[in-house]
Amino acid sequence: MGKCYVRLGREDQFALNNRLVKVAVGFVVLFAIWEWKMASISLWPSHDHPESRSVAQLAVSQRNQELMIDSGRGDFVDRFGMPITGKTIHTLAVFPIAGDRGSQEQLKRLASLLHENVKELALRLSEVKQPTLWADAGKHEPMSLTAEQLEALTNIHLEGIRVVPYRQRYLAPYAAAQTIGFISQHPERVQAEYGHEYATGMMKLDAVIGASGLERSLDRLLRGGKETMVSYYLDAAGEPLRGLDLRVVSPVNRLYPLTIVTTLDLQLQKQIDRYIDLQGLMEGAVVVLDTETGDIVAMASRPSLNPGRIGAEGADEANHAIRAVEPGSIFKLVTEAAALEAGVTSPNETFHCTGEYGKYGLSDWKKGGHGDLTLRQGLAHSCNIVFATIAERLHAKQLADTAFRLGIGRQVGWHSAESIGPIAGPLRLLMEEEPGTLFATAMANDDGGLLAQTGIGQRDVKVSPLQAANMIATIVNEGKGIEPRLVKEVRYANGQRFASFPIKPASETKGRISPATAEELRRGMEDTVAEGTGHSIRGGIWEVAGKSGTAEVVRSGSDRVNQWFIGYGPAKRPRYAIAVLAENRPPNSPNQATQLFRGIMDLAAQHDKETGNH
Repeated sequence: MGKCYVRLGREDQFALNNRLVKVAVGFVVLFAIWEWKMASISLWPSHDHPESRSVAQLAVSQRNQELMIDSGRGDFVDRFGMPITGKTIHTLAVFPIAGDRGSQEQLKRLASLLHENVKELALRLSEVKQPTLWADAGKHEPMSLTAEQLEALTNIHLEGIRVVPYRQRYLAPYAAAQTIGFISQHPERVQAEYGHEYATGMMKLDAVIGASGLERSLDRLLRGGKETMVSYYLDAAGEPLRGLDLRVVSPVNRLYPLTIVTTLDLQLQKQIDRYIDLQGLMEGAVVVLDTETGDIVAMASRPSLNPGRIGAEGADEANHAIRAVEPGSIFKLVTEAAALEAGVTSPNETFHCTGEYGKYGLSDWKKGGHGDLTLRQGLAHSCNIVFATIAERLHAKQLADTAFRLGIGRQVGWHSAESIGPIAGPLRLLMEEEPGTLFATAMANDDGGLLAQTGIGQRDVKVSPLQAANMIATIVNEGKGIEPRLVKEVRYANGQRFASFPIKPASETKGRISPATAEELRRGMEDTVAEGTGHSIRGGIWEVAGKSGTAEVVRSGSDRVNQWFIGYGPAKRPRYAIAVLAENRPPNSPNQATQLFRGIMDLAAQHDKETGNH
């Protein structure tokens, strides 16, 4: 089909253009009038209401009050996937507003629902100056609403009070609190450890970061998620904007937050926590290791800690399970290992103990002594004379080398020189772990008094419960050590694996003593329970083996003792290596650690029977 063209004459074209100009000018005039009218509304108050504000002022003054209901931080679970941190509850969010929140009748209904006095409730609500989550008076955690309360709240309508889902981080009772750690504000560390993020505005100085434990060592992984915020809108007068109500802004990312899968057994951990509290352990620690994998199954520290109330009276942030203190006679295992490895004694050598060593002011704990006894009997009865004697036969370097191979004087917890995700290597899971000491100076000489006192676990020796449990695990594994592991893997939010933390045998230069030496130490620990200083814990569900210890210390100018018991069970097929420390105890008091060890081993045995972990 052809195209048709209409050609306009010059006069017709001019007329058309003139009409188009007039129409355009008309639109401009109308638009200008409309702009002037809107400006008159926006920029000047009403003559009828001089106190009223302009639309522009109201738009500028309109504000939304924000409240974080989920930090987006990753959570911890135990080896079976049971949550250690992180639980969503429904609670009340309260926003400050101007004017009344509602009728007195509605306020009374809310007060009754919250078990509050209506006047006190009204006062508390009037004192709210910034968005907050409602907590019972005197408490710090947001109130978790019951199903009945939630249903009743649907019929209560008060301004600035809304039900919101809240992601509660720490769950009472606080299992392995010092091990998991806590989060807090650390401006200095933000600058030091997150310098790039701070410089580029991605992170503020008041950001909440990991302060201790796994919360700190894995902070970069845990911070991968984004916050969920709830907004409540007010007008310039501070009153709620009708129709807007609440707005929740939540990140959409199927991969975050991450989940940290620990090696802890939450059920057993809670049982141990309850048990040591019932038995009155005021200061000390418990470490339970799986002898096959080196995994940390439970780790308890006292005084206890509420991660949501750092600095509370009677609490302690320090993890006593990884803090090195005086070991006393449990160190005799190291001395015997060093002497056997160096060939300066044998299991059947006979010693004579009169109760006095005859030099250095050293004596035995048993008045009158033990008489004649072999090296193995010397360990079972914890004879100071036997171990001072063999210690003096050693060079300081021989004792130090054996101690090092058994994990004394170094950090033994799992670590990696490689990067894991955004964490640049090296990575150490237990950053606060103390290495302990053997001698006060690195170049200790072969002074007899130094060696004798060190050989019985006094002088400058310091050992942590984790190191002690690791030493037991090394002994029962024929002298081969495994780095105690606290994390198995990290998973994305969809369950896929992000990173693994493999079981790591200690290197050849660490964690190695001969199988023959390890076997002799085991026999000595079996005799300790059968006929020696640990005979009080015979019986129970499992037959056990171990070594007790008492170290004399001074605390705040007073004489005190650290009491220990370390060992394993079952004796013939070891399943767990356990270290128990009772610190700062009165001199001559019964060894609390020994009794706790028996009870904890029975808990572990019963737990394995019930769960089928054999």
